[in-house]
Amino acid sequence: MQTSILADILSTPDGQEADRILRACTHCGFCTATCPTYQLLGDERDSPRGRIYLIKQVLEGAEPTRATQTHLDRCLTCRACETTCPSGVEYGRLADIGRDLVDRQVRRGPAERFMRWGLRRFMAYRRRFALLLAIGRLARPLMPTVLKAKIPPRQTAGNWPDTAGATRTMLVLDGCVQPATAPRTNAAAARVLARLGIRLVRVSEAGCCGALPQHLSARDEALAFARRNVDAWWPYIEAGAEAIVVTASGCGAQLAEYAHLLRNDPDYADKAVRITELVRDLGDILADEDLTGFRHLGAGQPVAYHPPCTLQNAPGLQDRVAGVLKAAGFTLTPIRDKHICCGSAGTYSILQPTMANQLRDDKLTNLQAGQPAVIVTANIGCQLHLATAAAVPVRHWIELLDG
Repeated sequence: MQTSILADILSTPDGQEADRILRACTHCGFCTATCPTYQLLGDERDSPRGRIYLIKQVLEGAEPTRATQTHLDRCLTCRACETTCPSGVEYGRLADIGRDLVDRQVRRGPAERFMRWGLRRFMAYRRRFALLLAIGRLARPLMPTVLKAKIPPRQTAGNWPDTAGATRTMLVLDGCVQPATAPRTNAAAARVLARLGIRLVRVSEAGCCGALPQHLSARDEALAFARRNVDAWWPYIEAGAEAIVVTASGCGAQLAEYAHLLRNDPDYADKAVRITELVRDLGDILADEDLTGFRHLGAGQPVAYHPPCTLQNAPGLQDRVAGVLKAAGFTLTPIRDKHICCGSAGTYSILQPTMANQLRDDKLTNLQAGQPAVIVTANIGCQLHLATAAAVPVRHWIELLDG
């Protein structure tokens, strides 16, 4: 499409990128077929095509309104639209630019500003979030039912394996929310990889991947997290670490963007390219290994695998989890509409609870239709969100291989 972006915006890196993305869009509407919010609401402004037009108007000088902001807020950033776009429009990147631009012009109410500030200041920091969760668990008996469901029970991680004889080394991102809510995930990954002769290393200096502030229009914060992680991992990469393993695909999608996010930073651009090259989902790692020793685990147990949007749609990640589970003997139940988001989407389930819960309930109907013994997924956000209303346990899939 043709654009007439304001000169002062077009002179910036964001403006140039937005112009490039917009010019690729033909407004064909194929994206509407895979957009969860458009399927639920039927409003063109809640579709990728409609949001692209709203962002284009603001870039060209139209004054955004609270309604503009609301339609952009309702976007899950699931990026399913990108998979059906014949022109390769990078909608996810444009959405971040558009939200940031609108948020700088449309002031939110005090309660909303406080909520978004609190999410950035507590959820993105491992120790702060762990303390907040501990307080929530103490107060859980006094909470209404709807809030009780959002407090996950305590989980024992188990021992981190002794890998003194390992011949290969990989790094793992601990992240911010997962260590407190599901500490067993990375520990289980370490134990499984140890059986394959791989040492999994946690680097305490690494923290939030930056996805949370990135999607809350705090992009400078996101870049600061990215630089911190690059600095933390670089000595290990120079020492020969062969991969950065992600067990939360939402974080993996953000790490895979580091080369793009830091492309204009002369001190970090080259290192960020290397980080992006090393990022791999845990399922992708195991799919290339000899899993003979794990074949007895499944014994035909019916499992519903929920592939997160970030693993399905984010460039740079490969979803090979289903093949790994089948190789271990598990029977995967059939699931309708796998491409539709579960409604978690980072902080979306907190900021847009009505839409998120409707998507969750629809997803659970499809996941549980095959009567699985357990639901598994590859992202902590999906895991926690689905668990609030599931009739069967919801776990990270690596726990099944941990035995």
